Amino acid sequence: FSYDITSALNDWGEMNVVAVRCDNSEEPNSRWYAGCGIYRNVRLICTQESYVVYDGVYVTTPRVEEKSATVHVEARVAEGPFGEHRVVFGILDSEGRKVAEAEAEHYGLDESEMVLNDSEYVGQWSSDIELASPHRWDLDDTYLYTVVVDVYAEDKLMDSYSREFGIRTIDWNADKGFFLNGEAVKLLGVCLHHDMGCIGTAVHPRALERELMIMKEMGVNAIRTSHNPPAPQLLDLCDRMGFLVMDEAFDMWRQPKKEFDYSKYFDNWHERDLRAFIKRDRNHPCVVMWSIGNEIPEQRGEDGDGISLTGHLVEILREMDDTRYVTSGCDAVFPGNNLFRSGALDGFGINYHPQMYDSMRVWFPDKRLIGSETASSFNSRGVYYQPSSDVERLSSYDEQYQRDHANQCNGYDALCAQWGNTHEEAWKAVRDRDYIAGTFVWTGFDYLGEPTPYWWPSRSSYFGIVDLAGFPKDQYYLYQSEWTDKKVLHLFPHWNWSPGDSVDVVCYYSQADEVELLVNGKSVGRSAKTRDMLHAQWLKVPWEPGKIEAVAYRDGSPCARTVRYTAGKPVSLKLTPDRQRISSDGYDLSYVTVEAFDAEGKPVPTASDMLHFTVTGAGELFGVDNGNAADTLSLKGCNKQLFNGKALAVVRSLKGERGTAILTVSSEWGTASTGIRVR
Repeated sequence: FSYDITSALNDWGEMNVVAVRCDNSEEPNSRWYAGCGIYRNVRLICTQESYVVYDGVYVTTPRVEEKSATVHVEARVAEGPFGEHRVVFGILDSEGRKVAEAEAEHYGLDESEMVLNDSEYVGQWSSDIELASPHRWDLDDTYLYTVVVDVYAEDKLMDSYSREFGIRTIDWNADKGFFLNGEAVKLLGVCLHHDMGCIGTAVHPRALERELMIMKEMGVNAIRTSHNPPAPQLLDLCDRMGFLVMDEAFDMWRQPKKEFDYSKYFDNWHERDLRAFIKRDRNHPCVVMWSIGNEIPEQRGEDGDGISLTGHLVEILREMDDTRYVTSGCDAVFPGNNLFRSGALDGFGINYHPQMYDSMRVWFPDKRLIGSETASSFNSRGVYYQPSSDVERLSSYDEQYQRDHANQCNGYDALCAQWGNTHEEAWKAVRDRDYIAGTFVWTGFDYLGEPTPYWWPSRSSYFGIVDLAGFPKDQYYLYQSEWTDKKVLHLFPHWNWSPGDSVDVVCYYSQADEVELLVNGKSVGRSAKTRDMLHAQWLKVPWEPGKIEAVAYRDGSPCARTVRYTAGKPVSLKLTPDRQRISSDGYDLSYVTVEAFDAEGKPVPTASDMLHFTVTGAGELFGVDNGNAADTLSLKGCNKQLFNGKALAVVRSLKGERGTAILTVSSEWGTASTGIRVR
């Protein structure tokens, strides 16, 4: 949102104080950790009397063909106390070269913008611009154009406003799913909350970029911004990195989920907030569908409020943008759902209930369908309870399970929420149905809050495919084997057990026909995944110290192998920065992985020793983590235990200081340091 503060300013030469405050005293106001205070950027924008208003440019591409495209540009311009105004639209290619230009036509005034911008006149300007040989935006070719809006008053340039956009076509077919630029694309997505682990919720582009890079490597091509408008920097990154986005507006409407949540403000604020949300995000090519809500309580009930509100919100949305599909994440999967009954949604988002996909197809044969939230599987990285084969479904906050398992969840794909499914179950249901356009797994990363199935001392979730520190759990490689063309051979669990133990061994793999397991060189047999079992497995393997090895075969010949060793006590630490050089802007980050090794150089997968972190030189310690959802030591402190052999340190540069930031990590049995160049 924005405010025009011109009329409140003191005269030149006098002091002006601009104060922006956040009152977050009413708690709880969210079902997860939303952050406290102002955690997105605040900007002071200075203009001349005539200017393009905030988020006042809207770009669409009503016609896209191979040889040419029509780019329609609309701009809202606050016209100051001058005579003639003239607005010129220019289009630049990705190299900054002007490839098209047009004089805009004035088509009226926008009274709502006059109020918001404290202006007597806000003119609406538009033009259709023909662009030859358009370069399309795609997942693997994220080409972006820039529209430049030049505002002239009496031939004097008053403002020059630029905005990136992409040219692409989308189609969502009820039978065959989603199409991007005419090609079928299964949405392989995850839901992401907006916190960034140990550095909190204050928006940080590098933290978001790292998250998306980890997701991209897994095979993710789509993001659902659950359950609120994202930071604009996330959409900028999705534009550049190649993700499709379900952009979500609300987690509740009038009916509350928590005592002090947005329902208190919905009636007075939802229309302004929804319009601002759409205006801000509608130029991003990555955004392909809008979600007007998540598991809205108004789905149920006979009063019709859900029906009328759905129609009302969709009407506002279509007025602001009619180029994308509108959906909502629904967990009331039956024909009486008020959002379904409204007839206003382009497609139905189905939260969980894969067993109802075929029924939804019968009830709504012409309606587009997507798995807007799937799985809800619980996992702790590196924790393995035997046996692995029996799937458990737990209700929220299971006290018995908490006592029995010390606030940890099974690392095998064998534990999920009562309302959810294992990862394999959820994916197979989407994979086998063309009419389900895709999936958004709950969740890509663990996040702060909602520590289901536990409560304190757990303080973050167990749903993530990747833990809070950014370390992949084993199921990461399940998705990588199913969603990418990479050669995958991931063997688990570790091989540090006790005499008499029997261990279930699992392997996710791709580009092979079968996998053989060897224990200290002796074959335990070969196993192959099937259409119903997406892994190789060997159950109740007797443990003996040494090593296990997985050998993948294709056409009868070995094509890949991987090993897990029995490790001894930890004696050394290894520090691995994700970036050896960072900027001296006081904002840039390097994420450093800390791992424990034994005397023979083998990683110790069970190490849990306490570590102490210090940073000297041109940087500072910005956060520490280990991925343990039940670790109560501060994420902003300088002490953190290893969790199953790993920990994380985040180093931030100091503004204006060039040189080297030295991270030193010490334990009772070893110390290690690494240097990060700051320029």
